[in-house]
Amino acid sequence: MDRSSGEHRLAADSTVRPVDETPDLVGRSRELEDVSFGAVVDSASESRILWAPPDGLEIVGLGVAANVTASGPDRFDRIRERTTRVFDGLEYDGPHVARPRAFGGVSFHDGHEPDSPWTGFDAASFVVPQVLVVRSDAKTWLTAVGETADETAKRLADWYDHIEDLPSMQPSGTGPGVESTRRTTSPAAWRDQVETAIARIERGELTKVVLAQSLSVDLEEPVDVPATLERLRRQYPNCYRFLIDREIGGTFFGAPPERLVCKHGDRIETEALAGSIQRGETPATDDAYADEMRDSEKVQHEHGLVVDAIRDQLDPLADELTIAEQTIRRLANIQHLQTPIAATLEGDRHVLELVEALHPTPAVGGVPPTAAWETIRDTEAFDRGWYAAPVGWFDAAGDGEFAVGLRSGVANDDTVTLFAGSGIVADSDPDDEWDEVQLKFRPILDELE
Repeated sequence: MDRSSGEHRLAADSTVRPVDETPDLVGRSRELEDVSFGAVVDSASESRILWAPPDGLEIVGLGVAANVTASGPDRFDRIRERTTRVFDGLEYDGPHVARPRAFGGVSFHDGHEPDSPWTGFDAASFVVPQVLVVRSDAKTWLTAVGETADETAKRLADWYDHIEDLPSMQPSGTGPGVESTRRTTSPAAWRDQVETAIARIERGELTKVVLAQSLSVDLEEPVDVPATLERLRRQYPNCYRFLIDREIGGTFFGAPPERLVCKHGDRIETEALAGSIQRGETPATDDAYADEMRDSEKVQHEHGLVVDAIRDQLDPLADELTIAEQTIRRLANIQHLQTPIAATLEGDRHVLELVEALHPTPAVGGVPPTAAWETIRDTEAFDRGWYAAPVGWFDAAGDGEFAVGLRSGVANDDTVTLFAGSGIVADSDPDDEWDEVQLKFRPILDELE
């Protein structure tokens, strides 16, 4: 895959040891002048990470200092145990905001196999990058990680000189152009899937299930993913942005609106984001659509299932749980019902414990979870891979932040595979749900055209 539009790329050490063989690591940081994060991503030829929540923090990770993978039902425990060994052997000197972190995600199903288009994306995979560029509200920092103090110092100096030569702004360009699209699910097959799900709901096997589709997009030329994400930032400034790139396989990227969980110490924040409707062309019609969604029994039922499930999942872990008033979350082409949820944890918890407890929320899976998963496996005609699954980071203290991998796609050469879904409840109409899925394809598809 053509991963870069830049001419000058700096490669880190490509030797990646299994975590059990990873030696103690040393991390150091120094301050940078402002730099284009797109230019930093474009300048690298190895494994790349980009993470940007809506609150202003932005992180690029390059290279691999430690690599941890796992599969099966105990994948969260294994990732946590192995990265704990990595962080226990890491000596870091620098500002807290620029600290080394582990970045990655997990697949929607724990039995996922990394086949095309998900080559290189295991059922659970996290890397501690060799190089981090971190921008907070106040400053920009460069962090390097190596096996010795001398190696780290050299890497820090080399990358500092390299980044100093990069532009402070990077043009986002235009989309690569869409040559053709191919669906994994026809309208007739979709109707059958929705009717199958409704029949199971009527039999009392489940209350809600989220069914998804994939769309394979053939491009006129290879996509510049960092530039695409920059255009998405301008269009959807209150969404997350992420890019996860492996040396083998494609690039998973997206601009999801939904936070799964954020943990700082004993405080966590999450949200229920379920139920959606189009935007209006005028403020009056926009408000009318929002009122229609707010007044819909079907949408409120769907949203309430998500709120109840998150409360039930967090109750055993929390001392105090606060569910805020329902609001409207407006994005450029769609609006959702949103309920913010916060909690104070009982005891010391790792953010991965919270991720495991919450995934999948009914907003991407269903109720009850096991029956919903079985329905998804039985009806969907493609592998979700990392779509609708947790994507994010955590640090040595077990703090971290994860988004839900929605509004996302996998780029492989001149093809991008997009994913979108819709929640099915007892009174769902297959045609309406079809239209909702097509609406959710638009954010990324618009930037590719």
